[in-house]
Order: sequence, then C-alpha cells, then structure tokens
Amino acid sequence: MHLTAKTLSEIEKIKRLNIVNSISGIKSANLIGTQSDSDGNNLAVFSSVIHLGTNPPLMGFILRPEKEVRRHTFENILEQKHYTINSVPTGMVHQAHYTSVKFEKDISEFIECGFGEYRIEGFNAPFVKESPIKIGLTFKEAIPISLNHTSLIIGQIEHLIIEDSFISEEGLIDLEAIGIAGIGGLNSYYALSKLNDFPYARKQNLPSFKKV
Repeated sequence: MHLTAKTLSEIEKIKRLNIVNSISGIKSANLIGTQSDSDGNNLAVFSSVIHLGTNPPLMGFILRPEKEVRRHTFENILEQKHYTINSVPTGMVHQAHYTSVKFEKDISEFIECGFGEYRIEGFNAPFVKESPIKIGLTFKEAIPISLNHTSLIIGQIEHLIIEDSFISEEGLIDLEAIGIAGIGGLNSYYALSKLNDFPYARKQNLPSFKKV
C-alpha cells in the first residue's frame, strides 16, 4: 500500500483515523484525573502523553479541538491548576477505554468505570488508586496548534508515586514488570515486553554495525 496525501484524504473517515493514529506505533496509555469545584471528578484516557524535560520536570499531552466537544478535563485543569496522569494497568484496559464515553460533567468516570481514588492533602486532583505510576502535575502552559486547532497542555511534576521495587539504582523503571498498558491507534491495547537494556550511547562504545 502506498498512500499519498490525496488518496489518504479520500479514504472513509473511520478507516483514515485508524490508519493515521496507528502509524506512530504503541503509545503509553494514561488516565488523566481532574476535579471540579461544582461537578465532582473527571477521568479520561489519553494516548498522547509525552516527556518534555527533566529540569524542571515537565510533561505534556495533546488536547483535541475544543469546538468538537466540551472538554471537561481542560475546564477542570484551568479551574484547579492541578491534574494527575496515571498509567493504565494491563488488567484494567477495558475500564480505561470506556472513560472516553461522553458522560455529563457531573458524572464521575471513577464511579462509572470502576476506579478507586487516591488523594494527597493539598493537591486538588484525584489519582487513580490502582495505577502503578501516579503523577501529580501543576498546569503551566497551553500552546495552541493552529494547523488542526489542538493544544499542547504542559504541566510540571509535583508528585510521583511508584513502588521502590520497580526502580533500579540508576532510576530506570521496569515498565514490563510493573504491568502497564500501551495503546495502538484508537482502540487497541497492548502489554509491554522489554527487549533489552543498553548503556548510554557514546561514540567510544559504538559497536560495529557495518555490513561486510
């Protein structure tokens, strides 16, 4: 198959969405938790969470166009300035997937989809109790992307909760052992399997890959 920009645009919408969302490979599956002063809590699955920097520790995610549907997650982030990013356990991908249902704002996905809440005093957003990696962030910036009317939402890490046994002395997290899921496309979920560990890539330890 060879698709050009023109032939891709002519493909039926759902098939086109599936193709374009799948070609970037497996992405991390995360649940973003937020709180509203008046309407309770919100929980939504995202596959666009990315690392942006370590000093300060920043993470980002992509927010789809506001005009398509009301964005409870972002409304709550703007209101409270706090939100959580929680990895999805492989045994709970079914529940996580259905947090994408368009519930009314006063309906909690925590309750409807069977997730427990974990709280930290003074932090105005709920964590997912069952998540093996819980991250609490403070909202810093929203960068609009004019090409498709999405936004890059940037937050700074304030809390990181993970069991000590899953972190090596070097700070590496064993994502296979911890049992978190990834997302391919829009609706496909994967378990992660580690292939190998390598040293930091430097010229002096470059192996020979040249074909003879």
